[in-house]
Amino acid sequence: MKNEFVNIGLVLLPPSGSAEVRFTHDWSRVRCLDPEADTEVLAAMETDLREKLIELNGDRDFILRRIHDSFSNALQPSEFQACLAESPAAEADALARLYLERPRRRQSRELSARQAIFQRMRSEFEAVGVWPLLRKEIPAAQYTRSGDPLKIDCGYSPNGTVKLFHAVALQHDVNAAKVLAFSFPQIAKGILQAEHKNTQLTAVVEDDLPEDNDATNYARETLRQQAISIAGVSQIAELARAAARELGIA
Repeated sequence: MKNEFVNIGLVLLPPSGSAEVRFTHDWSRVRCLDPEADTEVLAAMETDLREKLIELNGDRDFILRRIHDSFSNALQPSEFQACLAESPAAEADALARLYLERPRRRQSRELSARQAIFQRMRSEFEAVGVWPLLRKEIPAAQYTRSGDPLKIDCGYSPNGTVKLFHAVALQHDVNAAKVLAFSFPQIAKGILQAEHKNTQLTAVVEDDLPEDNDATNYARETLRQQAISIAGVSQIAELARAAARELGIA
């Protein structure tokens, strides 16, 4: 009635390839606009929208009409705009920071850095079509003990082995590596007892980490001591292709 709005998501449609979708994970501005807003429903729309865009398989004109027609009751699309970008995924990340994030205090850098790695990981898994087949936000408490707050980003289970992937921003949060290294042996033991499967965990980190930084070197060594593999962001595409082959969709 007051014609006020809050940006909660964006869709970037490259000339070829799959659409890039980003949604906010901070609903505070929505609650300021509408304290009774059902944010769980809004968050679920992200998955629904991604699935619809995958089904439409890059038909840009039809996608634009579908967004305008299908979501007009719950979501209102803004005016469509064109932009130039060398990398659709990187441009979508930049636009998400511009349109979906609030200015944050300095201490929030860790979350932003990890989220950027996670978004890149998600985009690569989506590009090969395996993201809908993966388990997401896997609670460590399922395999360790009640109250464990850690959630592993995603994983799948080919050929009797559980493969897990978790984004870690080593340059900004060395403690995250310590938490992951501390938790993984218990997670692997719990999976072996519950599912009778061995577990592999890959920590996805920044590319080109400095070799002369004591903190990041300590973090990498801590991960390796617990048999946690380390992969840079540039290696995610290869991991995604391997997942597609193992899940039988390559």
